[in-house]
Amino acid sequence: MLDGFTANVIGIAGSVMIVSAYAYNVYAPAVNAFVYNGTNLLGALLLTISLMVHFNLASFLLEMVWIAIALGGLWKAFRDRERQQS
Repeated sequence: MLDGFTANVIGIAGSVMIVSAYAYNVYAPAVNAFVYNGTNLLGALLLTISLMVHFNLASFLLEMVWIAIALGGLWKAFRDRERQQS
């Protein structure tokens, strides 16, 4: 099991990833959907891991939604790429 400090470091890393993905989406001239959604997914997963030590129901539910949206975005990106290659 994780100790509190490690959980905080993992959670902060996840938060940095999500905020970085948002900044990338806002400021990049062209957004790569795989990078954007993959970074969001990894960030949400890291935050979820940290929530296993410092549980908060509202944050946990938010991360579950964030993970679902990121997975949906990755699915769409894969589907769009396949259509472009056909």
